[in-house]
Amino acid sequence: MMKLPGIKVFLLLPVAFALMANLPAQPLNQETKNLFNNLKSLAPSQVLFGHQDDLAYGVQWKKERHRSDIKDVCGDYPAVFGWEIGHIGQSPFSLDTVWFKDLRHWIREAYKMGGVNTISWHLDNPCTGGSAWDNTDCIADILPGGSKHEMYLQQLEAVADFLGTLTTGLFSKQLIPIIFRPFHEHSGDWFWWGKGHTTPEDYKALYRFTVNYLRQVRGLDNVLICYSPDVIADEAAYLEFYPGDNFVDLMGLDDYHDVGNPRRAGDLTKRLRLVVELAESRGKIPVLSETGLNMIPEPDWWTNVLWKAIADDPVASRIAYLMVWRNARTNHHFGPFRGHPSADDFVRFVNDPRVLTVSELPKIYR
Repeated sequence: MMKLPGIKVFLLLPVAFALMANLPAQPLNQETKNLFNNLKSLAPSQVLFGHQDDLAYGVQWKKERHRSDIKDVCGDYPAVFGWEIGHIGQSPFSLDTVWFKDLRHWIREAYKMGGVNTISWHLDNPCTGGSAWDNTDCIADILPGGSKHEMYLQQLEAVADFLGTLTTGLFSKQLIPIIFRPFHEHSGDWFWWGKGHTTPEDYKALYRFTVNYLRQVRGLDNVLICYSPDVIADEAAYLEFYPGDNFVDLMGLDDYHDVGNPRRAGDLTKRLRLVVELAESRGKIPVLSETGLNMIPEPDWWTNVLWKAIADDPVASRIAYLMVWRNARTNHHFGPFRGHPSADDFVRFVNDPRVLTVSELPKIYR
């Protein structure tokens, strides 16, 4: 069962007419401005489907040219491609064991298809050398004047260096638009930058320093910033660590909790309503930046849990995209693969006229 061709209606505003007052405050190249405007214009009526590390590997395969578990199932690639750069500047390959030279190639491939690239950064704890999950307090020490600031700056330089190599072609100087999602899920306590291991003031200071370094110091004009806490109870909790409108372009939510067992999909709807209303009131783009159910044990999960929680609500459905996590192995995967029990239901999900895969996208960079 494959994705069916059909008519999907797009309500893109011409870029020249698209709410320019709500563009990010920092200078951006034209394609990055266009991406912002077009995602913002699509959000009320269409939802892009995304998948982490989609081109790099899948269940029982790795580095196969043009391969994708999502494409194997539905005949098309996702519209949003998620990537991870943990270990940048420390190793030739990422936290997910993807070589950075290959990652650069796949980001370019996704761009050439017309897809959207988003990058997360699980930075090792600069104070201990432990992983991102070593939640020893550290943020105060890596701020300017702190004992580990130079160490953090070296890591940030490596991030900027990598982002600066993401050109549209081998001989091009134009940079591919990237949605960068640093210090995510801070409302939980599992990362060293999470709640309970820092103060809201220090978190905001680190976030602002990071964004200013990328945009002002390094002059990167291709970076949109996504703020993405984990599940939150209310507006006050969502905004507690918010660094300010000048430092955020997309307002996201990472939510695995509400789509697992027992089902709490109604809570996902409520949280997305909050994110959408906040984002729209601030001229930002609302997204479900991470979600998924490991191994997808319920064969109708795509339509009856995830999509139902989004599509049946007139506010929650105004997110620009949703992204599920990676397909690493048979006991750790968040997308379907060929022969998976949920594959047919996934095809029904992506065949909904409101859900976009990559070949259905309008010219998102124009």
